[in-house]
Amino acid sequence: MASVLNVSAYLFTHIADPAALRDVLRERAEGAGLKGTILLAEEGVNLFLAGAESAVREFLDDLRADARFAALTAKESWSDEQPFGRMLVKVKREIIRMDRPTIRPADERAPSVTPGDLRRWLDQGHDDSGREVVLLDTRNAFEVDYGTFAGAVDWRIERFTQFPDAAAAHHDQLAGKTVVSFCTGGVRCEKAAIVLREEGVDAYQLEGGILGYFEREGGAHWNGECFVFDERESLAPDLSARR
Repeated sequence: MASVLNVSAYLFTHIADPAALRDVLRERAEGAGLKGTILLAEEGVNLFLAGAESAVREFLDDLRADARFAALTAKESWSDEQPFGRMLVKVKREIIRMDRPTIRPADERAPSVTPGDLRRWLDQGHDDSGREVVLLDTRNAFEVDYGTFAGAVDWRIERFTQFPDAAAAHHDQLAGKTVVSFCTGGVRCEKAAIVLREEGVDAYQLEGGILGYFEREGGAHWNGECFVFDERESLAPDLSARR
C-alpha cells in the first residue's frame, strides 16, 4: 500500500506580512519530515506537500489553527515514494501569477460548481436552466496535452498571464453560455472565473479543480491524465501516479 500522502491546497486570504511566515512554516515542515513547496503572498497561500500521513495532517491542522487559514481544504493522493526532492517556502507577489492586481479572490470569489453538479450537467447535456455548458481549460497548453475534459475549450496559452487577453479575444465564443473554468487544483480557475465575469461571461469555477473532481467523480467525462508539478508527472483519474 502507498505510504506517502501528497496534498495540494490553496487559499486566497489576506496575509499582511507573508515574509514573517516563511521561516516559521519552513521550520515546521522540515521538522515534520515533509517535502514540497509552499508559496506565500499577500493574497494567500498555495502549497504542495508530501510525507508521512500523520505528519502531513498535523501540519495542515496547525496551519488551520491560524484564523487566516481556517478554511483551507486539501486534495489528497498517495504515492510509494516521496515525489519532491526538498522543502521550499517562497514569498511571491502572487500565489498564481496573472499580473492583474485588481483580481483579488480574497475580497470576492466568483461562484463555483461542485464536481457532482458538474458531472450531472455533463450527463444531461446542459445546466439546470437548460443552457449549454462550456468547459474552459485555464491551464497551459502542455498541461492540457496530458488530458482534459471531453470537448473542453483550450486557448493554447503558454502561461497564465496570457489568460485575461485570451478571455477578451474569445468573448463571443462564450457569450450566452454557462462557462465552467477549471485547472489542476482550483487556484488558477478561481482567478480566471473572476476575469471572465468582468468580461460579461456567466462563468463559474470548478470547486477543487481537476484533482477535486477526480476525488469525487473519478474519470467521468475526462480523457487522459492530469499533469502535476512534481516527480510523478501526471495522475490518472483514480489519483494513481503515471510513473
